[in-house]
Formats: sequence, structure tokens, C-alpha cells
Amino acid sequence: MRATPETSSANGALLTALEECGCSNAALARKVNGLAARQGVVTRYTKASVTRWCQGVQPRGRGAEFIAAALSGLLGRTVSPADVGYAVEPGRPVATRAVDYGDDVGETLHTLSDLGTADISRRSLLGAVPFVAASLTDTQRSWLLWLLEDEEAPSLSVVAESGPVEQVQAMIGMFDEMDNRFGGGGVRTSIVHYLSSTVVPMLQRPGLPPHQRRQLFTAGAKLAAMAGWSSYDSADYGLAERYMIQGLRLCAEGGDRVLGGQILAGLSHLATNLGHPGEGVPLARAGIATVRRSGSPMGLMRLYAMAARGHAALGQGRQATAALQSADKALQASAGSNQESPWTRFLDHHYLEAEAALCHRDLGEARAAERLAAASVTANGDRRRRQAISRSVVATALLQQNELEHAIETAGQALTQLSGVRSERSVQALRDFRSRLEPHRGEAVVRDFERQALPLLGAAA
Repeated sequence: MRATPETSSANGALLTALEECGCSNAALARKVNGLAARQGVVTRYTKASVTRWCQGVQPRGRGAEFIAAALSGLLGRTVSPADVGYAVEPGRPVATRAVDYGDDVGETLHTLSDLGTADISRRSLLGAVPFVAASLTDTQRSWLLWLLEDEEAPSLSVVAESGPVEQVQAMIGMFDEMDNRFGGGGVRTSIVHYLSSTVVPMLQRPGLPPHQRRQLFTAGAKLAAMAGWSSYDSADYGLAERYMIQGLRLCAEGGDRVLGGQILAGLSHLATNLGHPGEGVPLARAGIATVRRSGSPMGLMRLYAMAARGHAALGQGRQATAALQSADKALQASAGSNQESPWTRFLDHHYLEAEAALCHRDLGEARAAERLAAASVTANGDRRRRQAISRSVVATALLQQNELEHAIETAGQALTQLSGVRSERSVQALRDFRSRLEPHRGEAVVRDFERQALPLLGAAA
């Protein structure tokens, strides 16, 4: 049954064209999906989509182009988007498009390709890409709507043992190792290039078997999230946000709720650390809703830890404590890394110690912060970035206990440890410590530390 105009904003030109060709809404949707697929664009329009178009809703991405092409074939004459009520819209800059969680995954792939090209070349006036906290609300809502509507998402991702997925997984493993050893800044360009030039074209090819398609989309989502984290490590916060949002959209196509929760944890971490804990807490809660029944207690642990971080930054001690208790309960429920999703096998009780230390630091609970951060330093000898961050937290906790010289000595060790590691997250932790030295600027030991730290931390604000 075709739609009829219900409001003054109905698209009369589209309704007229449908009437002329005698095409049902369902038939037009199938025609548009087929045309899009032949051009490597994945769309999932239905008769309900066509009803919305007739009521005046503008399709996203290249939708208007495909609608016009479908109607051209049905009517036997050339029909332009303008002929069926769609104004030709000037192209939006990729930095603007990339903060949208799109309905059309084909447009998401196009956006990721453009973003990667612009990011690597920097010749297309990508410019300073701002972090947009407001966009996270729409992203969270869109993801939760998918979560409510999708009844077939698997509990855990299955990693392929052969074919293109195996190749992509091998690259993910290599990038992970490089990131852990040298920081995200040292591997960021390689991740972005591989994602945009190799994996996105794979995903744009039509005819992938459904099982392989889901696995490839999941792997693409992981790479986009890694591009986000490595951008975060390079202080490209706006790019970090955009890669993570687009990665979350790919994750919906793969149907992997554990990875979706991990990406939401990343967005929560980013928001809270950039001074938006009011956004960070809802993102973590959305992740908790995503992962709760996914079979990944470790993934749930991380999300409760992110919620605790946000509450602590807001000064909400009771809520932060409750979230940390929930994180510990999830940790105790895990049967071990071999029983977990591959996306959470890097998590353990030391991870929770480190995040809990940051919570206690922000709540002014110095002794607990020192104890937990010191345990993290000991446990993470092979993870220089995490160890440097935890040393900075120990230094801050010592400063909160008026142990100035011991705090400076510990911060100096963190400085030394960051030699050869490109990690803005580690640098930011030390900058946080330095900012807390303001009342002690007259002390000679503080002036010496600031001179020592200047090459890495830059001038104090």
C-alpha cells in the first residue's frame, strides 16, 4: 500500500512518480537496495522507508540518487533527484559528516574512506577537528535504538580462521602489539591507512556471504576504534571521537555487542577525560545495557569502571563507589580470558586497579589512590604507557598527602619512562600532576622538575 500525504511537508513529486509507474513502496525499496548494492553501497530500505520519503523525510547519503535512478528505470525516462523533490545539497565536509551515526552503512563507509584520506594527506583542509560533546547524545540514542530492534546479535564474536577476515585479524594483532609497546601515536597513520585503503574497500564489495560480511564489519569496527584510540594518543581528540562513532556504526552491522560496549567505553573515557563526565556516564551506562547479557563479564567490568570514572569526576562519591563495586563483582564473575571475547582479553584485575586509582585521586582519597596506582605500576612492567599513567597517579596521591619531594621523584620516573613512547594520554596524566604543583611553585625542587618536564609537557598554561 502506497503512502498518501499526511502533512503539508509531504513529497508530492515522489508520490506522483510512484503513482505514474504503479510501483509499490516495497518494490521501490527493493529496487533502490539493488541499485545501491551494484555500486558497492549497502542499504536496507523497506516499504516503511519509502513511506517516510513520501511524507517528506530526506534520505541520507546517496539515497536520493538511488531513488531517482530506480524511478528512471521504472518510468523509462531520466529522472533527477530534483524531479522527485530532492534539492541538490552541497557536500558536507567530512569532519562534519563523521560526527553523525548514520542510518545508511554505505554512507558510513564512504565517510570513513574520506576521513582516512583527509587524515593521512592533510591536504584537504581537514584543519583543526573539534571534539563535539553534543554529538555523543545522538550517537548513544541511535545505538540504543539498534540494540532494541536487533534480535539476532550474537553474544560473542567468532573470529574466522581463514580468508580475508584472518588477514585483517592478523593486522589488528600487529597494530595492538605496536600500540602497547610504543603508544598509539607511533602506529596511528598505519592503522588509518590500512582501514581506509584496504578494509573499507573490502566492505564495499557486493556479494559477501552473510557470515563473512558480519565478521568483516566487526573487524572494520575494531580497526576504526583503534584509529580512534591512536588519535586520542596523538591528542587528535576530535578525530578520535569521529573514528569511534563510525566504528560503532560498523559494529551494528557486525552485530557484536561486546565490541560495541568496548567502543562505548572508549567514547566514555574520551568524554570524561576531556572534561565532559556528564556525557561520559550515560555512554558507560549505554555500554552496560549493551554488554549485560553478552557473556563478557570483563567487558562489563570495564564499563562499570568507566561509569565510576565519570561519577568521580563529577564529585559523586557514592555513585562512583557503587560502580566500582559492580565492576569488581563483574570481574569476579569472569571465568578467565580464554572464555571471554577476543576484544576484552587485555582486561584483568590490574586494569580495574588502575581505573579505581584514578577515581580515588579525583575524589581526593589519596591513600587508596596511592595503593592502587602503585600496584598497577608493579603489574604493568611491559606496558609502558599504563605504567607511566599509574606513576603519575602515585605522584598526585603523594602530593595530596603533602609528600612533595617523593611526589616529584615519582613524577620524574614517569617522565623518564615516556622516552620513546608517543602517548598523549600519558602526557596528560603528567600535565594533571604538574597543574597541582601550582601552590608549590616557589620550591626549588618544583622549578627543577618543570625545567626537566618542559620538552615533553610543553609550557604550563
